[in-house]
Amino acid sequence: MTSRTVTLLDVARAAGVSKSTVSDALQGSGRVAEATRDRVRAVAEELGYRPNSAARRLRRASTGAVGLHLPATATRLDYYMNLAFGAVERAQEDGLDMVLLAPSGAAGGRIASRVDGLLVIDPEPGDSAVPGLLDAGVPVVTGERYLGPATGPSGAVVCDNAASLTALLDHVTERGARRPALLAPSGSSAWATALRATAGSWGRAHGVTVTVRTVPFAATPAEAEAATRDLLAADPAVDAVICAPDGSAPGVLRAAAALGRKVGARNTGGASGAGEAGGASGASVAGGAAVGPVGTGLLVASCVDGTATRGAEPPVTAVDLHPAAYGRACAELLCDILADRAAPDTVRRHSWSLETRASTDAPG
Repeated sequence: MTSRTVTLLDVARAAGVSKSTVSDALQGSGRVAEATRDRVRAVAEELGYRPNSAARRLRRASTGAVGLHLPATATRLDYYMNLAFGAVERAQEDGLDMVLLAPSGAAGGRIASRVDGLLVIDPEPGDSAVPGLLDAGVPVVTGERYLGPATGPSGAVVCDNAASLTALLDHVTERGARRPALLAPSGSSAWATALRATAGSWGRAHGVTVTVRTVPFAATPAEAEAATRDLLAADPAVDAVICAPDGSAPGVLRAAAALGRKVGARNTGGASGAGEAGGASGASVAGGAAVGPVGTGLLVASCVDGTATRGAEPPVTAVDLHPAAYGRACAELLCDILADRAAPDTVRRHSWSLETRASTDAPG
């Protein structure tokens, strides 16, 4: 026997409020007290209420599509393409088409008339299109938080970027590095800001100076190579380089090869006992830690995993942000908000993993 579908009226009666209050509470609209909103959502969950998607689309004059805004550099980055495919796949599961928006964006009103909701990935306060997108009058989910002035409630899916860089710094230290450096992304996105701040806080906590060189948000291998050459020329004692931008690691490897720096933990002074090697090899002391012999080994790691890191020679240790799953998670939250299964300001966490490879001499 099929059970009867739970309606808004059923939820209203059980919660002791009007039908319109239930609708406002579940959609995150109207002037509903927070306690009432929480009670209505709890009752709806208990009764197993599921909004009628067809009726919802009629009420909202749904377009059956959602928009996706990516950073202007996204089209040449492996990470964003995988993210986009994941988002498209998840949106289609709810019967929604995905519209890729031009990097320059458009007026909020025009966008709102074309889509039911928006995904805005890695929003930069300096991106002139973002404020209009966030204030377009439709539900918005950001991939990472927007650090500019808030224009209205939006959901977000976030990674713990501070924790991922901390894991990389801890890893290269365990592998023998005593003078790590970071090729940090420029810009004011949540990702870039977190990485630069973490380099400083980790260094202070460990009594080590983490040298930071700023490179473009989407630095090419050539730009990463030039930055690494300059970095190692200025401070030859650097024995680990962590590059942030997607796809830039091969440039770091090229710079290491050109300067005669062998990549891998077995080649660093610290891996086989920097203290013992120091007296005979001219090791120096910085921040209380012994520095391995200059001009020998170099550890290389990346903040973003992808084709470039997996296919490099040697393969590069990297943080796998699981971009396809991240895209799915962003689209899923937007679908849940559109279907009244989540509040408009919901924040969800996305997990990452550390993939250790030969560039830090991971055991095979």
